[in-house]
Amino acid sequence: MTFITRSMRLALFAASCAALSASPVVAQTVPPASTAPTYADLVALAEGAPLVLKARIKDQAVLKPERAPNLAPGFARLYVEAQTQALLAGNVPVGESLRYLVDVPLDAKGKVPKFKKQEVVLFARPVTGRPNELQLVDPRAQLAWTPDLDARLRPVLEQLAAADRPPQVTGVRDALSIAGTLVGESETQLFLDTANDGPVSITVVRRPGMEPRWGVSWTEIVDQAARPPRTGTLEWYRLACALPRTLPAEANLSRDAESRARAAEDYSYVISRLGACERRRGSNQS
Repeated sequence: MTFITRSMRLALFAASCAALSASPVVAQTVPPASTAPTYADLVALAEGAPLVLKARIKDQAVLKPERAPNLAPGFARLYVEAQTQALLAGNVPVGESLRYLVDVPLDAKGKVPKFKKQEVVLFARPVTGRPNELQLVDPRAQLAWTPDLDARLRPVLEQLAAADRPPQVTGVRDALSIAGTLVGESETQLFLDTANDGPVSITVVRRPGMEPRWGVSWTEIVDQAARPPRTGTLEWYRLACALPRTLPAEANLSRDAESRARAAEDYSYVISRLGACERRRGSNQS
């Protein structure tokens, strides 16, 4: 009878994963508020992951440098064994026991942190023909599970799974501003490009002595009564995290200089009202 030791199992798994390009990074056990993932971070991770699951780390082993190509300075690559606790999103079968590779930042003393018994959320894709192996979707696709993260993540997963979820916005197709009959009265319409050609338009209405009113329509109907999206929703993310900061000149269909300037101003107004698409998860952060 041939016995397979943990070092042998590690070598076999490392070899099988050599062709995988992901180099995921694990989060701290309880990340500070300043480094906790933002709403935009969570959507970006979840939208690109066929599987989102909760797991508990059982064991870890450090790969030797020759088995960790393209490893960033200040990081170690680990072989991790974990136990599946819950499938949060996705319909791909996964095993009860999991194996994957992950890049982790060294601590302040240059040591590899210990993650045994830590609960984590994995954003991953399955490995064909290996139900017990996963590939994380990017270098930041593993997060420490906390009740706060769970409460923030589940609405994101629900929104992404909804049949009427808003399409991905890819840019601005056309912009047109028309002056009204009264001084200071105008209406600007912005028509957006989307990944699946779904209709999305933004209307900005100005009336004398009043604040501009704007809203977004996700149907074929251009509606002056449309409302702005709430911050921290998928509708908001589609706009705030995808639209360019300034109106592309080629999209501005207004002919005279005044109308073109007004269209650009109204676009800038919308961008300012949407606010920044804050992201905290860089490729080399913990």
